[in-house]
Amino acid sequence: MTDLIRENNLYINGAWVSGSAGEREIENPVTETVTGVVTQAGAAEVDAAIEAAATAFPAWAATPVSERVTLLRRLHARITEQADHFAHLVTREQGSPPKVARGLHVDVPLSVIAKTIEATEEFPFRRELGNSVILREPVGVVAAITPWNLPLHQVVAKVVPALAAGCTVVLKPAALTPLSAFELARAIEAAGFPAGVFNLVTGGGREVGDRLTRSPKVDHVSFTGSTEVGRQVAGAAAETIKGVTLELGGKSASVVMADVSEESLARAVKVTVANCFLNGGQTCTALSRLIVPADRLAAVEDLAAQAAAKYVPGERLGPLISAGQRKEVLSFLEPGAGGAGARKITQDLPVPAKGYYVSPAVYSNVDPASRLAQEEIFGPVLSIIAADSNDHAIELANDSIYGLGGALWTDDTDRAEEFAARLRTGQVDVNGAAFNPRAPFGGYKQSGIGREFGDFGLDDVLEIKAVQL
Repeated sequence: MTDLIRENNLYINGAWVSGSAGEREIENPVTETVTGVVTQAGAAEVDAAIEAAATAFPAWAATPVSERVTLLRRLHARITEQADHFAHLVTREQGSPPKVARGLHVDVPLSVIAKTIEATEEFPFRRELGNSVILREPVGVVAAITPWNLPLHQVVAKVVPALAAGCTVVLKPAALTPLSAFELARAIEAAGFPAGVFNLVTGGGREVGDRLTRSPKVDHVSFTGSTEVGRQVAGAAAETIKGVTLELGGKSASVVMADVSEESLARAVKVTVANCFLNGGQTCTALSRLIVPADRLAAVEDLAAQAAAKYVPGERLGPLISAGQRKEVLSFLEPGAGGAGARKITQDLPVPAKGYYVSPAVYSNVDPASRLAQEEIFGPVLSIIAADSNDHAIELANDSIYGLGGALWTDDTDRAEEFAARLRTGQVDVNGAAFNPRAPFGGYKQSGIGREFGDFGLDDVLEIKAVQL
């Protein structure tokens, strides 16, 4: 291709240096063609990045909060200026339709940066408690290991709070989607961050990620990915007793209470389908289980089928990230995956000849114990499950090894918080409430450890010291 993107250098200690582990081709999942070629870090480059971050840490930790905030404002301005370019890169490497690439993949992380700046300016890095002074101090070098589904957003969610807190960072972006991370590195460089404060190395998890996680000079690991790999990261980090932030899998439920009106029911189904299919279904918080009153099941089926029909592959619905991911998602559409009584209520939509697309699918009468209801799919597949009562609905929602996100729909606003409190999950959106980038993000159970965003993202990479006076 004439417009092939080539990233020949890594960003280490404020300079662009060659990688020693060859190159990796980056595929565009829309065209199934190579869209970029990226250098790969060898052990020497990973170690150099860690050393640079460790060396830069004392001075960066001592930098006044106001100066760190000034640099973050410059970074926000730089990304804002290049927002369309970042969105274009995400479309090329991840396949997201342009409108989604801009709104979800760029505008949301910009709001996260803005709210992180706000939180940093207000954060109590020092407070008095009796005869003690409580200090919150940066943990040190943070290794950020990020996934392919939200290649800019997940990087920002880890890197920006760490920098704001006074930590230095070594970033390993996902091997499938590193292009926007390189552009972020250039934006950080242009903003004027000191050498070594931020470093970028590329490569596979087994090579680069494992080396970062086990290094005694890395003080904290922030990882987003599957629960299976999260266990490996936690085990490797335990060798040096370093802290971890793990944002892992999800099987989020959208729970419709028995009191909802017809109007509220229609909105609940529409929003749930939109959330489940967002980003091709490739979000850890996807509302992939819709739990509804049994006596409203027929109405819900009609509403869900109508909503799903609007997600035409290649238009409103983007592709999956790879051929392997498409194969995995299609395995959930095989007979029996939803249990003996499950019924597919959607018609297959045509998919483009090129690209890793699948037709969106909605199944009803899904067995709560089935693979369809229990496993994270990471594709545009929604399961509808009938509940006999509000208590039963909450019981079904909590019947999962995961507890990352969730939604609750009720017209009884006086009891909304009571119902939400019974859901064992890190966040609950009531009646379609908006995303709050200063609220904590993270999961219960096997969905992870720690919290990201706002004050909580800062707290996650700070140590606590008590000074008695």
